[in-house]
Amino acid sequence: MMSDTELLVTGRAKLRRLTDPAPAPARRVGQSSTRRTVGRTLGYIALIIAAIGLLAPFAWMVMSSLKNANEVFSVPVVWIPDVFVWENYVDIWTKSNMLVWIRNTLFLAVSVTFLQVLTGSFAAYGFARMRFAGRDILFLAYIGTIAVPWQSYMIPQFILLSNLKVSNTLWSIILLQAFGAFGVFLMKQYYETIPEELSEAARLDGLSEYGIWRRIMLPLSVPAIASLTLLTFVNTWNDYLGPLIYLRNPDLWTIQLGLKSFVSNLFDTNYALLFAGLTISVVPIAIIFLLGQKYFVEGIATSGMKG
Repeated sequence: MMSDTELLVTGRAKLRRLTDPAPAPARRVGQSSTRRTVGRTLGYIALIIAAIGLLAPFAWMVMSSLKNANEVFSVPVVWIPDVFVWENYVDIWTKSNMLVWIRNTLFLAVSVTFLQVLTGSFAAYGFARMRFAGRDILFLAYIGTIAVPWQSYMIPQFILLSNLKVSNTLWSIILLQAFGAFGVFLMKQYYETIPEELSEAARLDGLSEYGIWRRIMLPLSVPAIASLTLLTFVNTWNDYLGPLIYLRNPDLWTIQLGLKSFVSNLFDTNYALLFAGLTISVVPIAIIFLLGQKYFVEGIATSGMKG
């Protein structure tokens, strides 16, 4: 006969065996690990192929900027020139108004980026934290403008700015892009991840809505602000159609319009110089991306979360 203590221990052991999951067979665990490794390897291979496809044109452009004019479109393609023609980067500065183009482009990119971040974050705070009649309908109507192509209202907009006497000035581009629905949407989504209790505590301390936006919401929204700054700066820097329509004076040309003047005559074009200018134009964008990639990824990843 077993004692009460022995019966209790035996019962607990049986119960533990019943509740513990059965160990997976070694073969099944090995197969799962092999499949996971194969899947990860295939994923890496696909990413490498995609990266090569994206970087190959850029690498060809950089290498072509170091060739002479006759080697750029040689057949078969020569990726690495025998002699690096570094003089192309000197000639692009001496034979063109590269400094003026970069100055105009930088002025527009910085001005538009600052205004879009300012107006977008301020409007987003109103949609995210203020309560007023028709707020949701107004927000949906405003965001709906993203789906409207610019070409559909390009002519009326040009007439309006011409009547305001700002056509053929840098102010026309600034006024065109000072406001953006995408920036409002991005910032609003991020604001909604910030606890409402912080704003309520600030109101109890006597802080105004402007103070809450400036002293609480903006410091906590650095990833979203960095994302919006990066996207706006890149879009403004690369914009071609807007400056083409509004900037007719060569002294106001951006870098895109200036480099376009190199290919105005296809029979007398030094594409090596053109690619040297294009390479220079990519440098600021690459620096911005390298400096802000951490905040950019964080801002995009968290702007779609609401909590």
